Amino acid sequence: MKQLLNTVYVSDSDIYLALKGKNLNLIKEQKSIARIPLHNIQAICTFGHQGASPALMAECMNRNISLSFFTSTGKFRGRLIGEQNGNVTLRKKQYRISDSEELSSLISRNMIVGKIFNCEQLLKRTLRDHGLRVASERIERVVNMLKKSRKNAMECTNLDELRGIEGNAASLYYSVFNECILQNKQEFSFIERNRRPPLNRVNALLSLAYTLLTTEVAAALEGVGLDSYVGFLHRDRPGRTSLALDLMEELRPLIADRFVLKVINRKQIHAKDFVVKENKAVILTDDARRNFLQLWQQNKGSTITHPYLKEKISWGLIPHVQALLLARFLRGDLDAYPPILIR
Repeated sequence: MKQLLNTVYVSDSDIYLALKGKNLNLIKEQKSIARIPLHNIQAICTFGHQGASPALMAECMNRNISLSFFTSTGKFRGRLIGEQNGNVTLRKKQYRISDSEELSSLISRNMIVGKIFNCEQLLKRTLRDHGLRVASERIERVVNMLKKSRKNAMECTNLDELRGIEGNAASLYYSVFNECILQNKQEFSFIERNRRPPLNRVNALLSLAYTLLTTEVAAALEGVGLDSYVGFLHRDRPGRTSLALDLMEELRPLIADRFVLKVINRKQIHAKDFVVKENKAVILTDDARRNFLQLWQQNKGSTITHPYLKEKISWGLIPHVQALLLARFLRGDLDAYPPILIR
């Protein structure tokens, strides 16, 4: 259990949520393990299958406390809100900003600045930890160019220009991504990013990780009351969770890319785990995909200190915290959306 910004996150799937007086009562194996006064809570997010008591749900509705349910893997199941909850106002604000290119750019550029910064830090970590094994001068040159791109993004107020800056920065970053692969380089070589379909093993892993991350970010956005289909940088398209794609930009290098490099460099995924389809798409075997998903879930349990909140949280909560910060900005509680920046 973790409480952040008046939101309680219950990540243990064996905990049942109940009401005790005017308190949220967390029950595990028929024993109360924690009680939290409801007057200190604005929202509750629970991950797992145990659920919540009808009495607690009724009290949450009376107090306008949103109660969001997720599966243990992070898939959004549903959200309980009171009649007077400000969810409608929040979404109307989201839609108004989405209709304005100028206002959309103010949020989008912070997300892209976060993405470029986190790309820089991933490359700098490779230099710091493995400088003698990689093409240091080439990586340093790219890092310096990414810094310039980040500065340009910070000053950009045009969405098309911002997309151009992001695309150029992504090309620079991927041009040296292969240097971060330290084990089995022959089997896991990376030349360029390709998708639909991925044409080599590294791209197959990246595509799967990005898909998982998109799903989790969309669930986090729905959990705080935002519409995951209405974005700021990614414009509306039927069936596309555009806001999830916006928010995950800063999380790609931080969560997905780091994870893919980890499973390759730790030799947790092997060349034999892939098959090539008739259309030349490279995908994981069923057994390897299950292993990948299990490793992904395990990685979400490790902790990190959030640079904005100055509190320790699990990696799996990062999308939920960033979605919450975005919602607080849209409500006017924050002066700007703070992207997560990890050194």
